[in-house]
Amino acid sequence: MFKEITKLTPQHFELLLDADPSQNIVEDYAKRGNAFEAIKVNKLVGIVVLLPTRPETIEIVNIAVHQDFQNQGIGQDILKFAIQTAKKQNYVTLEIGTGSTSFGQLYLYQKLNFRITGIDPDFFIRHYDEEIIENGLILKDMLRLQQDL
Repeated sequence: MFKEITKLTPQHFELLLDADPSQNIVEDYAKRGNAFEAIKVNKLVGIVVLLPTRPETIEIVNIAVHQDFQNQGIGQDILKFAIQTAKKQNYVTLEIGTGSTSFGQLYLYQKLNFRITGIDPDFFIRHYDEEIIENGLILKDMLRLQQDL
């Protein structure tokens, strides 16, 4: 079901941009990280990008599930895959950041034992040219979460 991606296709980028609307930011971390696709019945259903950030620490910098396959447990499966991959690669800490208005994602991450470790105030205002509206709110702050492996 999971396969490392050696060359990102337009279909991969479409998914990545669903989770992160900045083409420049996505292209930057995509070329520095390791991307994996989730395939179900020969269809691309999800993607995750893992990026080493510090010794013994790796970050999930993007995780996305195709709109047609959301709410079917695929996001949870991708997160479990990312956790296992980080463990196999002997990382000690797995990090992830998400918007303060990303209520569903926050629930899922905490359900899988990620703990909130900090807030990056105005992250989305500083790094994105256009305002992001999520769940009817202007997205401003990034919440940082981590899991000890």
